[in-house]
Amino acid sequence: MADRHDDPTSGDGAALPPAFYAAPRGRLGDWWTLLHPPYTAWHLGYVLLGAAVAERVDLPTLGWTLLAFFLAVGIAAHALDELAGRPLATSLSDTTLWVAAAVALAGAVGIGGYGVTMAGPWLLAFIVVGALLVLAYNLEWFGGRIHTDLGFALAWGAFPALTSAFAQQQRISPAAVLVALGATAWSLAQRTLSTPARHVRRRVRRVEVRVTERDGEVAEHDARWLLGPVEVALHWCSWAVVALGVGLVLARL
Repeated sequence: MADRHDDPTSGDGAALPPAFYAAPRGRLGDWWTLLHPPYTAWHLGYVLLGAAVAERVDLPTLGWTLLAFFLAVGIAAHALDELAGRPLATSLSDTTLWVAAAVALAGAVGIGGYGVTMAGPWLLAFIVVGALLVLAYNLEWFGGRIHTDLGFALAWGAFPALTSAFAQQQRISPAAVLVALGATAWSLAQRTLSTPARHVRRRVRRVEVRVTERDGEVAEHDARWLLGPVEVALHWCSWAVVALGVGLVLARL
């Protein structure tokens, strides 16, 4: 997920933040930005969708599953990602990021261990795979083979949905597989939009767009014009996944 930060600017020379959800610089702002709120919510929405395949949703189990993925993805994965080139340009020290990642991942694994007592020993496989994905994807183990668009979609789309479905019903049903496939496709769409947006914000020094209409009218635009539709779509998609997940879970209560 990392891209090198290089003080991007819009066409008028004003500096662009490294992400559309980035908060002003400062300790609290850095933590907010590090959490990637819309994207974290988006992927927690897959946890909701996975749980919704059960005939009846067990809310305590869902709550623990959401907390585990918030710790693993929202904190641990993003903290490790920030260590790789400082894509968000936060002022958080390397020690702070390593500690946050270690504590959050340990917390997620601990919650998973508690879940084994209710969901059975097969949940251990999900715990091991989940911890491995956080480390292998964000630290680019195995030569970065997992750090791809498909790896992202499987790790942060399919896996949360399948894990949540298994935690609810101790099996992977055909419905859960289809939800996981949908989460994978949705995550690939996310990457299709977010990758060029991140590139513009973090690597491009200046953007100048000249548009000539059929009637001959000419308009000039900057990076904000280029990014606007893409990032608005990402914003609304994150809300859509969460709303859909909450609605389907409520239907199962």
